[in-house]
Amino acid sequence: MNTMQAAVLTAPKRFEIRAVPVPSIGPDDVLVRVTRTGICGTDIHIFNGHYAADRLPLVPGHEFCGTIAECGANVRHLAAGTRVVVDINIGCGTCFWCRRNEVLNCAEVTQVGITRDGAFAEFVAVPARLAIPVAADIADEVLVLTEPVACVVRAARKAKAAFGQSVVIFGAGPIGNLHVQMMRLVGAAPIIVADLSAERCRMALAAGADAAVSDPAELGETVLRMTGGRGADLVIESVGNRKLYEQAFGLARRGGHVAFFGITPPGETVPIDILRTVLEEASLKGSVAGMGEDMHDALTLLSHGRFHTEDFTKASYPLEKIQEAFETLGDRPQHLKTQIAVSA
Repeated sequence: MNTMQAAVLTAPKRFEIRAVPVPSIGPDDVLVRVTRTGICGTDIHIFNGHYAADRLPLVPGHEFCGTIAECGANVRHLAAGTRVVVDINIGCGTCFWCRRNEVLNCAEVTQVGITRDGAFAEFVAVPARLAIPVAADIADEVLVLTEPVACVVRAARKAKAAFGQSVVIFGAGPIGNLHVQMMRLVGAAPIIVADLSAERCRMALAAGADAAVSDPAELGETVLRMTGGRGADLVIESVGNRKLYEQAFGLARRGGHVAFFGITPPGETVPIDILRTVLEEASLKGSVAGMGEDMHDALTLLSHGRFHTEDFTKASYPLEKIQEAFETLGDRPQHLKTQIAVSA
């Protein structure tokens, strides 16, 4: 087979299904036959032209699973037919940043489906060292959640989330819901979610939040009431809204932590009270992508049923209907994730 079907984003908001060459692989790579790919918030930004517009045309898609179709000559630990998920962050593997599992800071980093062609296609080529074998008893529609779960695993690590900590999470969409579940796993309490959608707030409560606030005017009072008047130990912004980032600092307690997670347009800034930050020993930390052990840990958690995934697996479209899938995302608030069934 020399060609494959791929959904090529040729311009903002315009996919074309094209026959394109099957990617070639080097001696240390594998060719993955994609089975399912999830639509991520980053994909939506790319689709709308808010992110990576300079890289179009592009085949997006980075939350995926599949089966190895071919191995490079030097690959010994994997074989054709092995089911895998893939760490999409490709660094040089040897620099200071890669050795510390901070691959996004590598000068040579590329990301599958973001800065290079990805998994809204029948096949994708990746370094074999980043393909993670999977047990056969986990369904594809759950397996495809490994990458977004890895993102919240990393965020929890970076924020040093711990049992008994109070947490505010901005956003009850797909990633916000996963943050709720991750915080529950680490024993955080109480968990307070803020989202304008009453339906998404209801889903956050079902996922384990202790409170979900859809009226912005009620959020501050709710946080103070549920934290003994102190404010939250940890505030996670998972929307990517500058005003919410500003609000996050006001909801954190003295000495609290603000986790920067949601992606904003380039160049946006928020004012920080330097003296207060110093005197109160406040902190902030950014994170966005799961990588390395984050991916392995996410796969372990999913394999053992630690995340409720039902609301992430109900909406599925074939590859040829990807344009419709993207255009109707806002019509399905009850579906936390829309997946593209690329191949059987």
